[in-house]
Amino acid sequence: MKNYEKLKLLKPGLFKRLTGVKPDTFKAMLLECELHHEKKKSKGGKPNKLSVSTQILLMLEYYREYRSMAHMAFDYEVSESTVSRTIKEIESVLLQSGKFSLPSKKALYEDGGIEIEYILIDATECPVERPKKSKESVIVGRKSNTQ
Repeated sequence: MKNYEKLKLLKPGLFKRLTGVKPDTFKAMLLECELHHEKKKSKGGKPNKLSVSTQILLMLEYYREYRSMAHMAFDYEVSESTVSRTIKEIESVLLQSGKFSLPSKKALYEDGGIEIEYILIDATECPVERPKKSKESVIVGRKSNTQ
């Protein structure tokens, strides 16, 4: 797939609309991930089927569109576990670089220093909290003897 080749031709506004990041930010992500993959390649192992740019697009698409990993696996012609592993790997590489991490909670409360343009909210899936079922919580209806 040459998705990144198509995206490079787009205007910056449309690029950001489709991926969720500006072209310059994407290039910085690509540089960090390529450095990581060069180090990883020197250790040996099976080469990845997806290019580094496609892996980043896969991660951004997952967070941008909230698509299921099964659908993404079908589109990118890889397994669902490969999609999951790729998302986690790219995410950890970008966080370890330190360039793509958010400021701490303390920095939000302090005066000056950091000017905040955006606030992100983590909207990942979490289990629904429901009260436990017990005999006391169930109301039993009376059965009438008349038929």
